[in-house]
Amino acid sequence: MAQLVSSWSNGVQSVPKDYVMPPERRPGDFIAVCKEIPVINLQNDRSEVVQQILKACQEFGLFQVINHGVSEKMMADMRVLYDEFFNMPIEDKLGLYAKTYGKGCTLHTSGINYGKEEVHFWKDTLKHDCHPLEEHSPSWPDKPARYREEVGKYAIEVRKTGFKILNLIGEGLGLTEGYFDRVSQEQYMAVHLYPQCPDPSLAMGIDGHADPNIITFLQQDQYGLQIQKDGKWMGVDPIPNAFVVNLGYTLEIISNGRLKSVEHRVVTNSTASRTSIVTFFAPSPTLPVSNELPVIIEPAKELVTTCNPPKFKSFQYKDFVADYLAFMRKPRPRDGTPLDPYRF
Repeated sequence: MAQLVSSWSNGVQSVPKDYVMPPERRPGDFIAVCKEIPVINLQNDRSEVVQQILKACQEFGLFQVINHGVSEKMMADMRVLYDEFFNMPIEDKLGLYAKTYGKGCTLHTSGINYGKEEVHFWKDTLKHDCHPLEEHSPSWPDKPARYREEVGKYAIEVRKTGFKILNLIGEGLGLTEGYFDRVSQEQYMAVHLYPQCPDPSLAMGIDGHADPNIITFLQQDQYGLQIQKDGKWMGVDPIPNAFVVNLGYTLEIISNGRLKSVEHRVVTNSTASRTSIVTFFAPSPTLPVSNELPVIIEPAKELVTTCNPPKFKSFQYKDFVADYLAFMRKPRPRDGTPLDPYRF
């Protein structure tokens, strides 16, 4: 537990050497906040919203949504709850601690495998599955006492918003109605704490990467998120009570390359800690009508024609995730992406 950054970083005057990134992996020069990232009001005219989302997915692979249906009070309550969780005594979190990223409900530090990292990231993460709620919530933290009740309600509301946006994306692409319902997404959360850092020029919250899943929803309270566009990093401005929505590799494949997953990273802050509450939607390992038939990921048939042949091979999602995790464990810098073996 002493490895948790939050357990020892308060008041430190310098970055420990095993958290100092090599020069090529440091944040670099000052990155300006991008004012062009779309902010989409989900209460506007549906056809207008569909076109706005589709354009944002093509140009940025990311957008922010407001008036999305999750109440301001619920989002504020979540911020308070996770502040309480990460500030609890170590002994109250001991049962959740794991040295590696794994299944179930775990609390870990840095990246996927702390023990094998050349250098560590300046973050702690609580991760757990969310759907079906009754199956997973018993393994969630029992402290703070209201954790399971409040996070359960939040997970339900974010799920509604998630499918609302996926259906709007499907409509914009011209997919059959209910396409994403049939894939039956898994839903899980990762709550990251990036403590105050004495020298943000040396440390990183997380390296540049794109998510393997379908779509990701981020609730953030401080600046720190950056995305790469046209070979340059740009900052994402936190908007109160908005969700940042970014596309994963799986949605890029389903769209046959029409939409783009976005590479993103997190920088640290010398004046404030940052908590991000992240919800992921991903394919289930098996079809909802069968616990044996695997879910096959491939370009949607509606988008494949003689003039627009498939750009990606068909594959089982579990195989892709295994390749993604292996890729992420490789020492930096890396060439290519986890998508490369799956392209035609």
